[in-house]
Formats: sequence, C-alpha cells, structure tokens
Amino acid sequence: MKKNKTESRHGRVGLEIEQKMRPFRFMLVLASWILLVLSGMLISSVFVVGYIIRLQPIRGMPIPLLLILPIILNILLAMLFLTIWTGKTMRPLKQLTNATKQVRKGDLTVRIPEQSSQSELNQLIVSFNLMLEELEHNEIFRKDFINNFSHEFKTPIVSIRGFARQLQNEALTEEQRREYIDIIIAESDRLAGMSANVLLLSKLENQTIVTDKSRFLLDEQLRSEILLLESEWVRKDLCLSPELECIEYEGSAELLSHVWRNLLNNAIKFAPDHSELRINLRREEGQVVVEIIDEGPGMDEETAARIFDKFYQGDTSHKSEGNGLGLSIAQRSAVLCGGTITVKSAPNQGTTFTVRLPG
Repeated sequence: MKKNKTESRHGRVGLEIEQKMRPFRFMLVLASWILLVLSGMLISSVFVVGYIIRLQPIRGMPIPLLLILPIILNILLAMLFLTIWTGKTMRPLKQLTNATKQVRKGDLTVRIPEQSSQSELNQLIVSFNLMLEELEHNEIFRKDFINNFSHEFKTPIVSIRGFARQLQNEALTEEQRREYIDIIIAESDRLAGMSANVLLLSKLENQTIVTDKSRFLLDEQLRSEILLLESEWVRKDLCLSPELECIEYEGSAELLSHVWRNLLNNAIKFAPDHSELRINLRREEGQVVVEIIDEGPGMDEETAARIFDKFYQGDTSHKSEGNGLGLSIAQRSAVLCGGTITVKSAPNQGTTFTVRLPG
C-alpha cells in the first residue's frame, strides 16, 4: 500500500512534468509546419524565377512535371531539414518523455544529460534535473522523519506498557512499585512533551506572518529564560557567565522565548558537569547577536549540518534526554522573526550557537 501511495505521488509529479512539456511539443509541431512551408516557398520561388528568366531546363519541362516536381523537391528538402533538426531537438525531448515515465513509476534517480547551448530546452533540462534532486532529497528526508518519528513515539509507549504490566505482579515490593510508577509518569511526561512540541512545530511551519510584535528588553528576557532553567544548570553545577548588553527590541517575545529556551536547554544538556556556559548579547553592524557557548563534546561536520532537522539527534543511541525537535523549533522561530541561527562546533571543542536578528 505504501509503495502504491509513493508511486501515485510520483505519478502526479510525472503528469505535471508532462503538462509543462506540452508547449514545447506544440512549438515543435508548429516549427515543423513553418519549415515545410518555407522550404515549399523556396522551391516554388526557384521554379518561378527560372520560368520568368526563361531558364531552359525549366522552360522545357512539361506542365504536369512543372507542377509536381516542386512538391517532390519540397518534401525531400523538408525531410532533410527535419532529420537534421529533430536529431538535435527531438533527442532531449524523447529523453524528457522517458524520464517522466520513470518518475511516474517512482524512480527519482533518473537524470538527463545537459546540452552545451543555453536554449530554453536546455534550461528545462537543468530545471528538471534540479527538481528531481530536490524530490530525491525530500523523499530521503521524509523516510528519515517517519523512522525517527516512529522511534521517538514508540519507545515511551512500549516502556509505559511494560512497566504497567509489571505493576500487575502482586509480588512486587512497595519500593519497586513506586519506582515503576515514577518511570511511567516520566515516560508519560516525555510523550506529552513530544506531542506538544510536534503541534508547536506544525503551527510554526504553517505560520508566515508575525502579528504579536511588541517592544521589550531582550536582555531581561534572556535572564528570565536562564532562571526558568535554573534547576537544570544547578543540578549539573554549571558556571553561567552571561554578558548581556541592555537592548530594547521590537519583535515577537513568544517566538524568541522558544529560541532562547531550546538553545539554552540544548547547551545545558550537553555541557559537562562543573563546566562553564557563556551567554553573550550585543549589537553588531546593525544586528542583534546572541551567542550561547558550551564546553560540551562538540559535533562533527555531518552532525552539525543536520542538527536542525526534525527528530534528528547527534546521539544515535538516544541516551540523552530530548526528542530532536527543540532545535527545529528554535530555528523556525528565528526565521519567522527574520533572523538566522548558525552553529560552530568541532569534536571535543564545544559548540557555539549564534543567533542574528534584524535591528
């Protein structure tokens, strides 16, 4: 069933491509007719001129032959021109047609060789190949998303079911019973938090306009978010070093709170015990810049490139807390505010998240 749905989706893409190719087919037919007419006019003109200037081979022809010969020569000349022209034009069009059939079957790996010319047909081929690369990337991302989504939701559900069944055992001690109940509560909270984050991210991805703008002190907002996470960084005995310039900012306080909370939570989660966590806020070249710097294990280039993907976690063992949605929420919130988030990291050298906002 899943394969049929995938082929159906790719089939719609193939149909859309074929629909976009219809104007090119129409232009090809129109050009063929124009070429046929022009070659006919050329041959007829030769015979008319030859007849007028009394060219002997033409003047001596019988009238029936004089009428039929231009038509025959016209057909032969048109066939010659069309053979040469279609050899250059029809080949990529046939490749496009065959490629769309492959796409309709679900094959996104097909590519068409690009031409050396800068014609509109070559631009179509370039766009076609780029579109297939994007579709292939999106298909891979969709499969990864489904796998990660299933894993993140299935794990706490299985855990809750398992410990709930254990509670049915009458031989359990009171201490074991309390331990299992605590685990069920923790896993339920995790599942509820994950569901809330999925709904929040879905809302942010469908939001395009920010309407709840107000003026507020950005440094005070950062201090508030740091205090909200006090229990987390106190538990790890982190030394927080905030250097916050007093900045009055106009924007969405709610969206920016998502940015700071998730970035701070991520930094605290990966920071080693008793390490330093720096938070910097300043104006720089007409922008507001916030840096959150930890002394954690850092990331390699591949991990850093995917860190904002939904449900992606650099810790593939999933030992660390979290569900891989926090950084996606932070990035989308920053984008809605007109800003960007970049990450600079290397293995065993910590991580720096830099947020740049307009103004």
